[in-house]
Amino acid sequence: MTSSPLRLVLTTLCLAVLAAQIDTAVVNLAMRPIGLDLEADMRALQWVLDSYNLAYAALLLTGGLLADLYGRRRTFIAGSAILSVATLMCAAAPSAEILIAARALSGLGAALLVPASLAIIRVAWLEPAERSRVLGIWAACNGLAMALGPTLGGMLIEYAGWRSIFLVVAPIGATAGTLAWSCIPESSDPGKRHFDGTAQLSGAAALGMLAFAAIECREAPYRALAALLAGATALAVFVRIEARQGSSAMVPPALFRSRPFRGAMAATAGMTFGMYGALFLLPLAWQDAGRFGPLGAGIALMPTALTFVASSPWSGLLAVRHGTRPLAAGGLMLAGAGLLLIGVEARSPSILAQEIGLALTGLGMGLATGPLMGAAVGAAPAERSGTASALINVARMMGASLGVAFLGALFAMPSHPTDGLRAAMLAGGAIQIACAVFTWRAIPAQARSPQCA
Repeated sequence: MTSSPLRLVLTTLCLAVLAAQIDTAVVNLAMRPIGLDLEADMRALQWVLDSYNLAYAALLLTGGLLADLYGRRRTFIAGSAILSVATLMCAAAPSAEILIAARALSGLGAALLVPASLAIIRVAWLEPAERSRVLGIWAACNGLAMALGPTLGGMLIEYAGWRSIFLVVAPIGATAGTLAWSCIPESSDPGKRHFDGTAQLSGAAALGMLAFAAIECREAPYRALAALLAGATALAVFVRIEARQGSSAMVPPALFRSRPFRGAMAATAGMTFGMYGALFLLPLAWQDAGRFGPLGAGIALMPTALTFVASSPWSGLLAVRHGTRPLAAGGLMLAGAGLLLIGVEARSPSILAQEIGLALTGLGMGLATGPLMGAAVGAAPAERSGTASALINVARMMGASLGVAFLGALFAMPSHPTDGLRAAMLAGGAIQIACAVFTWRAIPAQARSPQCA
């Protein structure tokens, strides 16, 4: 493909990321008006947030396999269509129950769309340095969604109502799917693999139950324990089935024998553990203290998004020049330092230190995200690119779910919100720094760009 069609392909993939991320970035701000309009209690509102995460985490592996087996473009278009229709259903939902179901359907669309988009990058940009640059741009779109989401969402909620936040997503997803039909060439690498229903169900059940346990651990610990046991059992069944499949396994054991892949998985989970916990808790703490309303809280989160967007496009070039390891581990170290600063200064009457902490965290994530995605996808052969991209997104979503659950529990323990914020941010920062050390040890020093296994 020439450079001009490749630019159109990249534009299409970036639109898809925006569609998948923007509505998740704004739903937190819409909880109160949704509850008032739909007469939803707190538990129903929790599931409005978490049904998306649960469906997304449970079905990512299925989405990655379908992309490899039946076509990456086909899977991408299907994900775009499902996401667009689901967001329209969210906008029109007459009850909390239908809104929860529509959010779960959105998670299904994202589970098809995101792994397919990463797999398309893996097969469309064959030269590692160029692929690393493209992954940096792709990652920057996540930051752009974080920047647009809270500010745009706050304005839309205030002036047009909560339903308008979903109406913004549908045309973006539809445009991405339409462009993909004309500009993305079809590719697939089924090899000897096939769709194994038992493996799919056990894998989805394992991921779904683990995510469910994280969601329920604070409100219903016994239910969470039962879900955790069920998830562990499903995981054992999945591992046994995959071990029998050999080279045709959905998740090949050889992939996890790669140290760079293991390092990228752990680092990504640790990164989102701290970051999503901060994005969830800081607006709560600010609003509890009467410092900001929804729009003000969204604007106050901007330093994270701005530094993420500014640094992400450069991460690929820096990884080529200096190696993947210093970018991935150093970025995580910066992100952890930012959360530690927020925790240390949680009692300060000024918000300046928290804003600096958010800027450091966004900078660290911007430097680390592209190289980590590249290390994970580049550790797999081309025919496994969909599976590898699905697995790294599984790590991302599980880290996010666990971060919101466990850091949220720490936040709720002390009697004063400021003390809870301090404990949660110190814990999140410590986890990120520990993952930075693990990543430094796991990724080879000579790795200067994602390589094909």
